[in-house]
Amino acid sequence: AKIIEIAKRLSLQAAKGGAGGEKLCEKHREALKLFCEEDQTPICLVCRESQAHRVHAVVPIEEAAEEHKEKFQAHVQILKDRREKLLGLKMAEEAKNL
Repeated sequence: AKIIEIAKRLSLQAAKGGAGGEKLCEKHREALKLFCEEDQTPICLVCRESQAHRVHAVVPIEEAAEEHKEKFQAHVQILKDRREKLLGLKMAEEAKNL
């Protein structure tokens, strides 16, 4: 019973994390190596050939991750700039009140 329980846990961990930390497709149990631009979701090579994604633009998942990372960094910079501006305005108002 303990061996079966351990096997079940390992099976669940493999499904969640995949080999080498890769996520697996829930439908095909293949590594998610591609990113569907239209659906904004990671897909496996089998999904790529399916009717659902055949006509969609697809890029390697690493490329999509880098692109999204750059977008997030740009948004973070904008928010940092706005925060600095607001802090400056706050300090100016506090100085007026004093």
